[in-house]
Amino acid sequence: MTAPTLREGRARVPAWELISLENWTDRFKAFAGGFSVRTKILGIVLALTTVLGLAITWQVRSVMSQVVTSELESRGHSEVSDVAARSVDPILLNDTYALFELLNETATNHPDVLYGFVVSTDGTVLAHTYGDAGFPSALLSFNMSIGGQVNVMAYDSNEGRVHDFAAPILDGTAGVARLGLAESRLQNVVDGLTGQMLLTTLFVGLLGVLAASLLTWLLTRPILDLRDTTHRVGEGDLAARAEHWADDEIGELATAFNLMVSDLEASRSTIAANEQARSRLLERLIGAQEEERKRISRELHDSVGQALSSMIVGVSVVARLDGPDEIEAKVAELDQLGGETLQLVRQLGKELRPSALDDLGLAAAIDRYAAEFAIQHPKIAIDVHCDLPTRLPPTTETALYRIIQEAMTNVARHSGADTLSVLIASRDGHVRAIIEDNGGGFRPEAARRNGQSVGIHGMAERAELLGGRLSIESGTNGTTVYIEVPT
Repeated sequence: MTAPTLREGRARVPAWELISLENWTDRFKAFAGGFSVRTKILGIVLALTTVLGLAITWQVRSVMSQVVTSELESRGHSEVSDVAARSVDPILLNDTYALFELLNETATNHPDVLYGFVVSTDGTVLAHTYGDAGFPSALLSFNMSIGGQVNVMAYDSNEGRVHDFAAPILDGTAGVARLGLAESRLQNVVDGLTGQMLLTTLFVGLLGVLAASLLTWLLTRPILDLRDTTHRVGEGDLAARAEHWADDEIGELATAFNLMVSDLEASRSTIAANEQARSRLLERLIGAQEEERKRISRELHDSVGQALSSMIVGVSVVARLDGPDEIEAKVAELDQLGGETLQLVRQLGKELRPSALDDLGLAAAIDRYAAEFAIQHPKIAIDVHCDLPTRLPPTTETALYRIIQEAMTNVARHSGADTLSVLIASRDGHVRAIIEDNGGGFRPEAARRNGQSVGIHGMAERAELLGGRLSIESGTNGTTVYIEVPT
């Protein structure tokens, strides 16, 4: 039964291998994520330096060992061939002392020569360099098959690795010359070079760690500063700013973070100002509602109540009258009083909400309000233009009516203007209204900061609730209020 497989393209990979790979990947991420950025950078630099240094050292040592072996064998061939050639005359003359001097001279002039000896054709050692220690007979048991050429054999001894060279004398008819060259001296040179390279690797590693420490300090210091600033901002300190260390990506990040905090601080200030304005608006609305209720209560009590009381008394009087003329006169008086009372009730209803706004729409309601405004403020010349081909949604009509009403009321109360124009038009899915006067003007932002703009704030909130906007431009030549809301 084979393991389940997953297909990706044309390759079929066992599912257990993918799961195992994902597990190892998750473990590595968890392990690496447990260290700081500084530790990661230092670890990477140290690991790369160590691996690179050891790899170069190993490669150089391998090459040097090969070169040393090749050089030793080349020298051994040369030396043993020279000894074989120079041993012919002493052997023919049976001059063993000359052979001894030749071998000692060779060993003295070449420090790598560990031993040397000459063997006759019958296996007798004619001369050697071992002196009083005696010749080790074990050397005769190998490397004697010459075949007319120099033969080399290597073996390990107490002196280290030894290369034994055997060269025939007179093509083997006069004997064999043997030399043993040790690798110890040259190997010591290789070991010394390896040690120097390891020390160099250690030194370079230390320099790398120092450089990496400086680099990580330069990299992590602004990040840590940004982290601390983030914590301060999270605790509510919007005056905190990240230091701009350099003009690199981290510097750009710090600049962007500072801009974000500045925008957040401005937004908080705006929200606080709006909340204060809303609180003042709510207080004013509650106060206005109470005042309106008091006024309506007084109107009902003083006007409607008295009129109804007079009508009740009049009805009682009519019941006691006898003459037709007196009854007709009294009924006419009661009819007039009832009409006046009805007109008063209608006026109160119109002040609460104009019926024209529900029945005829925004344009008609604004025209009627402008006519009443002109009667109440005869010193202000008012000009109204409405271009609304169709009715607007009820919420939009109500909001625009209240905004324009508030703006016209502000002109009458505060501007000192003698002309007022109102323009309302619908274009491209938006309704735009402009209320303009020639009064003395004011400073809208200063009024908002001083808490004197509850009406303006209410106008702006009504526009924003409809997804629109309200802006005010004011100067010594007058004030213009712009309203734009979607239809």
